[in-house]
Amino acid sequence: MDKSNENKKTWSEEERLELAAKLDAELDEYINSLEKKSYTEGWPEDKWQEEMEKHPFFMKKAPEPGDELSPLMEGLQQLKYGKDENTAEELANNYKEDGNFNYKYKKYRLAVLSYTEGIRAKCTDNDLMAQLYNNRAAAQFMLQNYRSSLNDCKLALKYKPQYSKALNRAAICNFHIKNYDQCIDLCDQFLDHSATDKTILKLKSDAIIAREHLQRDKRKQLKLEKKLDKENERLLEIISKKNINLELTNDKERLDLRDLEPQVPQIAQNRVHFNEKDKLVWPVMILYPETQQTDFIQNFHEDTMLIEQLIELFEEPPEWDVEHRYTINNINVYFEGKDKCSIHKVDIQLTLDKILQDKRFIVRGGTPAFLILVKSSDSEKCFLANY
Repeated sequence: MDKSNENKKTWSEEERLELAAKLDAELDEYINSLEKKSYTEGWPEDKWQEEMEKHPFFMKKAPEPGDELSPLMEGLQQLKYGKDENTAEELANNYKEDGNFNYKYKKYRLAVLSYTEGIRAKCTDNDLMAQLYNNRAAAQFMLQNYRSSLNDCKLALKYKPQYSKALNRAAICNFHIKNYDQCIDLCDQFLDHSATDKTILKLKSDAIIAREHLQRDKRKQLKLEKKLDKENERLLEIISKKNINLELTNDKERLDLRDLEPQVPQIAQNRVHFNEKDKLVWPVMILYPETQQTDFIQNFHEDTMLIEQLIELFEEPPEWDVEHRYTINNINVYFEGKDKCSIHKVDIQLTLDKILQDKRFIVRGGTPAFLILVKSSDSEKCFLANY
């Protein structure tokens, strides 16, 4: 018989429970004696979802520029975009992938930025550089930046001559900017290698038709300009023959079209012109010195008497004439003479043509001007006293 078994103590159930209770009490005492510290490295209960979404695996959208990035995201970005971690070719490829992703989801401006960063990597792979320029051209095209797209197509073709996608898009861009000769030339270059391409054949045909229309429109425009030049020459000649005095700009000795251009925005589009019966039609300005109001008659026929226009003008009292003082029988009409140093009363029974042929009348800024004052009013007396 083994002696160790002889010395082994036999525990009663009551002794076992007493020992277990003692051990539990000693463990509680040890735990309570430990230094109390709060755990600060976890996620607060009210912000766990926000923190979770910062993790690259659970993000619902890409970080915006300037957003604070989590350490893990910064690390991933460094792995993908860091110059120390990637070769120029790897960087260019990474940015190209980003651009392709943005282009796929129609974020064309972001795609342009991504391809641009890829180009800035300055890799030595000509094929990759051609792809970056061509892809950026595609994004610019979708933004309708046709000239920028065309420039990128040209750069792509420098790296990869006869690049079919770049040739195709360059031809379309030239069509959009109405450079039809260049469009046709690029179509021919494309068709040298793909003579049966239906899209390019149609584009070339459309460009030829559009070029013919453009040339026709240019001929029409040139013809119209020549006609207008002759009409303008005749206009200046008639005004000179009528001895109408115009204030010349820039101390010139000879009248030109600039002297006929109205200087007031309200009648800027109503320069003196011929009507269908070859009569002069003028823009006219009516000034009311007392109230500092202004009226504009945009088309005053030279054979119309001034009184006729005034009757029409005062058919209803102006809103600012509260006392209804401005009526045909209660007004005097004046014009200023040379250098605005004199004032002259107008016979309103005369036609505009006759008034303008008065040697004292000066047409300033291509616009005859008349001043209207209430007869015998203090304002009229004071106004006349200034001359």
